[in-house]
Amino acid sequence: MSASISSRDLSAAPRVLVVDGSKVVRQLITRVLQKELPQAVVVDCGSGADAHRLLQDGVFDFITISLRLPDMDGLELARYVRESAPQVYVPIVVVSGDVDDRLHRRALGEHVTDYFDKSLGFQALAEFIRGYVRPESAAEGVVLYVEDSRVVALATRRMMEKIGLTVRHVVSVEDALVLLETEREQGAVGADVVLTDVSLKGELTGGDLLQRIRTEFGYGKGKLPVLVMTGDENPDNQAALIRAGANDLVEKPVEEKLLITKLLFQLRVAQHLRARESAGAS
Repeated sequence: MSASISSRDLSAAPRVLVVDGSKVVRQLITRVLQKELPQAVVVDCGSGADAHRLLQDGVFDFITISLRLPDMDGLELARYVRESAPQVYVPIVVVSGDVDDRLHRRALGEHVTDYFDKSLGFQALAEFIRGYVRPESAAEGVVLYVEDSRVVALATRRMMEKIGLTVRHVVSVEDALVLLETEREQGAVGADVVLTDVSLKGELTGGDLLQRIRTEFGYGKGKLPVLVMTGDENPDNQAALIRAGANDLVEKPVEEKLLITKLLFQLRVAQHLRARESAGAS
């Protein structure tokens, strides 16, 4: 994916296209976006055919698509967008209640940039979209980063530290487990999010780390989000990581904008869940 998500200058008002067969859902998404992103221009439509016409009339900076449209599958529309030259790099996010099943099977296809589960709420969707059309210049949070390549680690760490994230870098799963165990003994988690490569030197892989976090430590996806970096394009292997408890995958070579957007989204969701949990306990 190109660093430039469209041919438009994003200093201008970002244009968001919302495609969903339900008028109520379109109204809900539009209302939240207009409140949370008042500078954005939100255009909505209820079918693939209407979306085709709108795409021919102008360029959008972000597109949300339902998997089920009255006249076509949402992935067909995503493919059409990718075949339209001016729209080739626009982020396309599937917004659906049943996206989890397709995600587990890695069946969303190469044309979709990302996915969003409606169960997280439209407020979270607004934050998600904000990360693409108005990336945050500063953020707070601790990232446990597991990478054994010095060159890759240096470049990726700079991406994260540039926006204010604190990075605790280790070179092996064994080191990461020691850090997490030490923090647990002190009553802490040790990080707000984990970013790990799959292939690492040593006996344990990123997949092993994921498994230990979810089972041995008992940290769920909201307690400690885990993003897994992989250069393996095999959908079965990717599906296995999702089923094992990965919040999301980041394909290598890493594209900075996409990595930071995914990290910030997982941080925001985890912080929201922790705040809700604390409010319930008080």
